[in-house]
Order: sequence, then C-alpha cells, then structure tokens
Amino acid sequence: MNERINQLLGQMATLETELRAAVHEQEGRMFFQLKGKRVEFEHSAREAHRKLKRNFFRWLVTDRPQNLITGPLIYGMVIPLLMLDACVTFYQWACFPIYGITKVRRRDYLVFDRHHLGYLNFIEKFHCTYCEYGNGLMGYMAEILARTEQYFCPIKHAHKILGTHARYNRFLDYGDAQAYESRLEAFRVALGKVP
Repeated sequence: MNERINQLLGQMATLETELRAAVHEQEGRMFFQLKGKRVEFEHSAREAHRKLKRNFFRWLVTDRPQNLITGPLIYGMVIPLLMLDACVTFYQWACFPIYGITKVRRRDYLVFDRHHLGYLNFIEKFHCTYCEYGNGLMGYMAEILARTEQYFCPIKHAHKILGTHARYNRFLDYGDAQAYESRLEAFRVALGKVP
C-alpha cells in the first residue's frame, strides 16, 4: 500500500476517534448518564419524556395504517434472524479458535437500551427492540465475516463496492500477487491480537 493511502487511513482513524469523543460529549448534554448497563436521565428529562409519551390508543389511531398492515411481514423475519444468529455464532465458536482468530463479542454489537426512553410506549419499545436486535446482529455478523475474509482472502476487489467493512481499506490491492504471498500470514496473525 502506498504511503498516501496509509496517511489517509491514519487520518480517518484519528477523525473517527474525535467523532466518538464529540458524540460522547454531546450525550452528556442530553441529560443522561450511563451507569454500567443502566441509563439514567435527569429528573427534568424524565418529566419531559413522560409528557411526550403517546398512550397506546392514541398511537394506534395516529400511526400510519401501512405500518400495521406490514407488521406480520416485518416480525416474521425474526425466525430467519434467530437462525442466522445461531449459525454465525456456532461458526465463530467452532472455527475461530482453530484459526487463532479472536472471537467477536456479541455484546459489542447487540445493545438493547432504547427501552429506557420514557417517551416511547410499549409498542414503540417493542419495535425498537426488534430493530436493535436486527441491526446489531448484522453488525455482529459483518465483523465475523470481515475477520474470516481477512484470514482467507484479504484482497480488495477490482470493482468499487459500497458498504465495505472497516478492515477492507487495509486489505491488499487487487492483483498484487507478491504482496499476497508475502503478507497473508501477517494478516492472519493480526487476527489473534484483536482487542
């Protein structure tokens, strides 16, 4: 990889760190604190949330009818999601130790905290829990697959693709056979040192 690309990747990592710090700082101004897994809002924020909460019947009348109609299709996807979760988790549990790859921690990706929001009614909290699970599962699975790709084939594509994982930009250039032969083992060893 050329020096300019390495510089840009370093700048991206620095900006991501700064962004995380700025978001964390803003969260502090949103009148809540994280205490372990518990989210605690200031009294004034809890009161404001309580006043904004729509009761179930008001929500039912004012919500879009297409949301109710498509509900069974959306929630029917929970079965394939649960199966996918079980398969990917089993794959990681069985294969990663053999390859020497550090396992991906589920709790880093599947975070359930929106139920602490007092302005959501029980149906909205249920919706949020479903979305937290589905999107968290996709992130968890993407990281497992990214580590697998880094182990077996850390090579960029010839064509530009959208939605690449965080590891992709550090992969080897397409067609660079010499780098593949000389650096593949280093990519594999690095996976055993993932924090």
